[in-house]
Amino acid sequence: MNISRLVIGGTSSGVGKTTITAGLIAALRKRGLQVQPFKCGPDYIDPGYLSLAAGLPCRNLDSWMLSQESLIELFDRAARKVDVAVVEGVMGLYDGRNGLEGAGSTAEIARCLRAPVILIMDVAKMAGSAAAVALGYRQLDPEVNLAGVILNNVGSPRHRQWVTEAIEKRAGVPVLGALPKNADLRLPERHLGLIPTAEGGELSEYIEMVREQVESMVDVSAIMRLANTAEPLPQMTGSKLFPQKKEPVRANIAVAQDEAFCFYYQDNLDLLAAWGAALTFISPLKDSGLPADIQGVYIGGGFPEMYAGRLSANAKFKGALKEAAGAGIPIYAECGGLMYISEGIIDFEGNKHVMAGLVPGWAEMQKKRARMGYTVAEALQDNILTRRGESLRGHLFHWSKLPAPTREAAYRILEPQEQLEGFVLGPKSNILGSYLHLHFGSKISLAKRFVESCAHGKQI
Repeated sequence: MNISRLVIGGTSSGVGKTTITAGLIAALRKRGLQVQPFKCGPDYIDPGYLSLAAGLPCRNLDSWMLSQESLIELFDRAARKVDVAVVEGVMGLYDGRNGLEGAGSTAEIARCLRAPVILIMDVAKMAGSAAAVALGYRQLDPEVNLAGVILNNVGSPRHRQWVTEAIEKRAGVPVLGALPKNADLRLPERHLGLIPTAEGGELSEYIEMVREQVESMVDVSAIMRLANTAEPLPQMTGSKLFPQKKEPVRANIAVAQDEAFCFYYQDNLDLLAAWGAALTFISPLKDSGLPADIQGVYIGGGFPEMYAGRLSANAKFKGALKEAAGAGIPIYAECGGLMYISEGIIDFEGNKHVMAGLVPGWAEMQKKRARMGYTVAEALQDNILTRRGESLRGHLFHWSKLPAPTREAAYRILEPQEQLEGFVLGPKSNILGSYLHLHFGSKISLAKRFVESCAHGKQI
């Protein structure tokens, strides 16, 4: 079975990829099609919009953290169940880990998936010059199938005509739609330039408005026909990430998921379930404790600083987590989760909020990002996810700082600059907290080892 699919790329960040992709997904869904959304790169925010538009969890495709084989396996596993897969790119089409390598770029992922690409262009300040831009994007890599263009920020019908004629006649790329300048279609921005998609009501109305605009200004039928032209995926030799058959339940793992903690790769959760975890979703904001039969806890990233007062006030949940940690139950806390299991959070105004206190130090919010980007890390000691000496590829993005770990450090960051990161603590080395975001598809042992650690009630 061939999978209908396409990639939505852009000439740069900020040209309207997420807005137009969400509107297109909603338009296809309105036609009765099941759409599986994907997002290139390590982003957690854009997938929330695409999930709302599709009614299905968006999945991340990252060709730097994942091998090509793993990326295709994860894509195929989700996309073969639906009518069409829509992949939103990251940054500009050819922007990768650096200026010369395409590692992690939208173009690399489009080549890997053998998918046609639609390029979003902001043409607010150009006319005929748009043809030169489109031509450059088409010719830079002949293996990228640039199948069409959607114009954004068009000033008038005449402007649209000029740009369309230039691109189609001089660059040889069809223009599939054009959206006018419209401030109402810009994604709402809040905390750190982001808006948590857990606040679904407002965003649902926004996505419906974008859908109506895309329906009226974009040739959705032509785009679907393009998606149907995708070549067959490269042949797979069998699953490498998932067990041949689903493992029996071996551990009950509580996953923190609420407004404060909402950053998870969907494939991480699927891999845990496949290797024998029964997942129960909990809320450090609202719950008074942990379920009685829990054998492990996973606290992902998010915006704990936005809800620091409420998290601090929920003493019962913090107490239950501390009791679980003392009993040797494995606890994995990632980025925002690390902030929660620290001694406390110092917010942007300098206010202190006491947190769970499982690792030393206070997480202090900074006026600018503390770290962002791909990284290579080496595990410094055995822990509930990895063994000492293992190499990991991950991503860092955080605005807070904790005092550097010492002998209890979890990892040595090797790239982009060497430094210690994260904590391994607890009576059985059962607590792992780090700013490092990991995709469990990057190493088959990660999900499996965490489930086994939980099943044994300790580090293995």
